[in-house]
Amino acid sequence: MRFDAYGRYKLDVIPTDSKWQVFELEEGKRALITDFVIPAELTEDEIASYLDDHFHEIARPGQIVRRID
Repeated sequence: MRFDAYGRYKLDVIPTDSKWQVFELEEGKRALITDFVIPAELTEDEIASYLDDHFHEIARPGQIVRRID
């Protein structure tokens, strides 16, 4: 699943056996964010809210985390 975080970050979230892995997407590359883990028990529908809870300090008024795929 891909997400846009406030127009500042593009994130790719991939499920594994024990967690969701998060990758930052940049022009022509994808980098694993090793110090950010999303618990495996969260559902796909809960991921955007979890990302918003984590990254909300960089948001400007009216910006949201939204799924883009």
